[in-house]
Amino acid sequence: MFDADVSIATERLTLRPFSLKDSARIRSIVRSGVRFLPPGAPEKTSGIPRWLSIGVHELRRSGQGLHLAMADAEGVIVGAISLFKTSWTAGTTEVGYGVHPLYRGRGFATEAVRGLVNWAFETVGLRRVDLTAKLDNLASLRVALKAGFTWEGLLRDAVLDEEGPHDLVIFGLLAYDRRRQPDALPRTELRTQRLLLRQPSAEDAPDLVATVADPVTQAMTGYPRDYSQEHARASVGTAERIRMRGAGITWTVVERDTGRFAVNVDLRDVDWAHRSAEIGYMTAPWARGNGYAGEAVVAIARWLFERQGFRRLQLRALATNTASQRVAEKAGFVREGVARSSLGGQDVIVYSLIPSDLA
Repeated sequence: MFDADVSIATERLTLRPFSLKDSARIRSIVRSGVRFLPPGAPEKTSGIPRWLSIGVHELRRSGQGLHLAMADAEGVIVGAISLFKTSWTAGTTEVGYGVHPLYRGRGFATEAVRGLVNWAFETVGLRRVDLTAKLDNLASLRVALKAGFTWEGLLRDAVLDEEGPHDLVIFGLLAYDRRRQPDALPRTELRTQRLLLRQPSAEDAPDLVATVADPVTQAMTGYPRDYSQEHARASVGTAERIRMRGAGITWTVVERDTGRFAVNVDLRDVDWAHRSAEIGYMTAPWARGNGYAGEAVVAIARWLFERQGFRRLQLRALATNTASQRVAEKAGFVREGVARSSLGGQDVIVYSLIPSDLA
């Protein structure tokens, strides 16, 4: 059973049971209509006394979990966090949380999750904590990964709400791996003499669609012919999920003088054990012939080698794509050989770049 008077102190928060002393704060929350309190919280103020005295504690009394308030240094309830589906036999539980909209973006959720799961492991003696999040909820995915959880799988169309079905990501954290921080390349802006390399945004969609629709792009890449703005906007979220999982990172490259979209560059197949990755790029038709792709690739390579400690960067270009091969060679990449029938039955030229090549 969970203790009735548990109090968990983190750097900025206290995680503690709800009580009748919280009546005024809960009344304000219910009246405002914001949703972050635990399941079963009253929708009308008339239900608050019973919920605070009985309802919010029923989960703990059943032995299946507990609901706690996140209180800041001034004692203001800024969120709520719960353990539920607890199996004492298996030593497992699941964590869920909610943060008041006015207090989001400050790292409270991550701090609370870390504090509660550490308590569950060290004080309660559980061995595993689960966490689920919608695939399209990037904020919740970040919380899980920052708190040290491992992305274990995806349940397709697992939840249904007013917006329709959603895929659900399953995360897990074991007692012995909770202090391991996931590897991920930091979101960083890079600048060259002519270019700004920044995080992709939904506003890039029209330029991405125009670039993909170009005949040269279609001939040299695997993008579908029906690539739409919806696809382009979705790719922004996909790229961020890939980055958070440590598998790569994507930049939108724009001209510094005009802000015009020029190149899309991505790192993929990141191997943290051997500190290697592969780079790819796609230049907008209106930006070709200016050397932008090579300039961006060199900037990323220097950042990867000098700031992130990587040792090798690979680049592959179709044997028929002489323009891409010129970019690689001008950027200092060394041709290593031909991977026969590597992409869609086509031969691919393999290049590599290591730190000494940029010396």
